[in-house]
Amino acid sequence: MLFLAYRAVNEGSFAMIRPRISVIFGMGFRPFFTLATGFAVIAIVLWMAMLSGHWQHSGPLSQVDWHVHEMLFGYTSAVLTGFLLTAVPNWTGLPPIKGWPLGLGAAHWIAGRLVMLGLWELPDLIVMVIDTSFLAVVSVSVAIQLIVSGNWRNLVVIGLVGLLLIADVAFHIEVMSFGIADYSRRAGFAVILMLIILIGGRIIPSFTRNWLVKQKATSLPAPFGRIDILTLAVSFVALAMWVAQSNPRATAVALGLASMCHLIRLLGWKPLRVRRSAILLMLHAAYLCLPVGLILLALATRDPGLSLASGLHILGMGAIGGMTAAVMMRASLGHTGRRLAAGPILTVAITLIFGAALIRAALPFATLAGLTGVQFASCLWIVGFGLICMRMWPWLLGLAPASFPGSAE
Repeated sequence: MLFLAYRAVNEGSFAMIRPRISVIFGMGFRPFFTLATGFAVIAIVLWMAMLSGHWQHSGPLSQVDWHVHEMLFGYTSAVLTGFLLTAVPNWTGLPPIKGWPLGLGAAHWIAGRLVMLGLWELPDLIVMVIDTSFLAVVSVSVAIQLIVSGNWRNLVVIGLVGLLLIADVAFHIEVMSFGIADYSRRAGFAVILMLIILIGGRIIPSFTRNWLVKQKATSLPAPFGRIDILTLAVSFVALAMWVAQSNPRATAVALGLASMCHLIRLLGWKPLRVRRSAILLMLHAAYLCLPVGLILLALATRDPGLSLASGLHILGMGAIGGMTAAVMMRASLGHTGRRLAAGPILTVAITLIFGAALIRAALPFATLAGLTGVQFASCLWIVGFGLICMRMWPWLLGLAPASFPGSAE
């Protein structure tokens, strides 16, 4: 009897596990958004432990380089992969990558994070291959789908992913050659910002227009036009000059012009008209961090006495962190059959992330609640992404069925 009961329980357990696995690895956003949001918490917890001396990693990078690399090439690559593997089937009409190939991709990303922590004693070259080959596989897989379907328009996105891969490889080579990354840090930042500029420039006005039409508004976001082309061109040139560390005065002017273009572009998307939609407002707020961060970068480039950290953290935590978090929220809501409304938990979460960016940039050395500004900002970031995990993981893992019929769960 005990054996039969044990068998029944286990058969029932496996029956429950199989559907959940098929759901988790049914679309790219599920495993990779789960990994990205969890890693956003873990990476900063480990970073704080490193800074306080409570933990030392044994990977190939210094503490600062590990922090920069893992946020640029670890966290962001997971978000980007989840976004692309979910968007490409819509772009091409081809079936999505799912099942065991998707599971292997997730395992590949995890392996990259583990070797970067130095959990195994591996030669630096092997670590580089394991880490960078993930983006290589993603780039090739997505490029093949776009080429086969004749979807040439979106190859520019894969071109930027390819540049991100080159920046990642360069990061490892710089560290192996000189002991620290320099140009490749800025290159990684620049490529990801261009992705934010390109993708954000598509989805923000589109989502805003759709929402405003439903509200019967007559003043709608400006269609793609000269200001968008100018913004992309000026941003590319300015960021390329910043990466190359060319003439500081000219670079500062270029970054300032890029900041102005982004602000004009954003105003054309009617950001104030979406204040009643938190899920839209957070996208606009994240994009606003671009002109703010770029002007701070311009000032620091022109005046060596000013810290680059303020601009970099507005761009890194606010623009990149805020935009990726907002995109993951919206995609997770939409693709699991839920109403496109952030709700109080996700609204508080994104507010904490923006607050973390502001405090890290403006008050890094202040004392807040017994913590330094850096520590306080890190806590806000951790709590913000922790709330995202708490709210979104049940949806992503198929543990909380959608309330609307026709959901894939």
